[in-house]
Amino acid sequence: MATHKTRWGIHIGLIVVCFVLAIPALYALQLATLTLEGALATPPQLFPPGDDLLANFSDLFTRENFGALMLNTTIVALVVTIGKTILALLAGLAFVYFRFPGKAVLFFAVLFTLLLPTEIILLPLFRMMGELGWGENYPMLALTLPFLATAAGMFLFRQHFQNIPRELAEAAQIDGATPLRFLVDVLVPMSWNVIGAHALVQFIAAWNQYLWPRLVVTDAAQQMIQVGVRGTISAGLQTDFGLLMAAGIMASLPPLILFVALHKQFMNGFALTTDK
Repeated sequence: MATHKTRWGIHIGLIVVCFVLAIPALYALQLATLTLEGALATPPQLFPPGDDLLANFSDLFTRENFGALMLNTTIVALVVTIGKTILALLAGLAFVYFRFPGKAVLFFAVLFTLLLPTEIILLPLFRMMGELGWGENYPMLALTLPFLATAAGMFLFRQHFQNIPRELAEAAQIDGATPLRFLVDVLVPMSWNVIGAHALVQFIAAWNQYLWPRLVVTDAAQQMIQVGVRGTISAGLQTDFGLLMAAGIMASLPPLILFVALHKQFMNGFALTTDK
């Protein structure tokens, strides 16, 4: 009986904590249903919701060009996610199943890049993009190619492949399978959870890019969604908080939907000793 009461207490406590953490999101959703006057009302209108949610969403797509921004961001996020996943798989394969001089040194050199924040490489990348003319002429290349490699993904797949029995590689070699065939036919089917977890993290990171697109892309029609959200803040004028919150919610929906779809792979993918 005591155990049952304790379990109920834990559940109630978790529900309260979840509700407290959700208050900012719920308030943002509430503001997204209001006009500018309603959002600035004193005291703030917490309930009931307003009637302008659809109007705010409509303004995003007609006035703020959110349709094009979301399409641009989707393309960039998918290209970066797929590219990073493929390269991370190949790097993990090489570091586990290949022998070559300087393997350990190269591995630690790649890991060392994890200690470098992205902001350190922004200036050299910006100068390189300027010399190539990609920021003005080929913004999609500037937004994707510099971020196709990931040391974290390489490390994740290396650790995962090390937990796969070596006998499988030996059996595949005896059967005459090439390394790429072994990767595609054996390792990938055994790694869907890790692939899903890695893809989810990389997609969200690419989707939420703000500083780099703001620096390198000069054409507003080729911008990313987070820059578009920032653009809803009026310079020198009263910001329409209803429109701003609607923009934030719209920008959050695709990563949220993807996380809900891949949450099982995400949870299982980082349990490196099991891949069910």
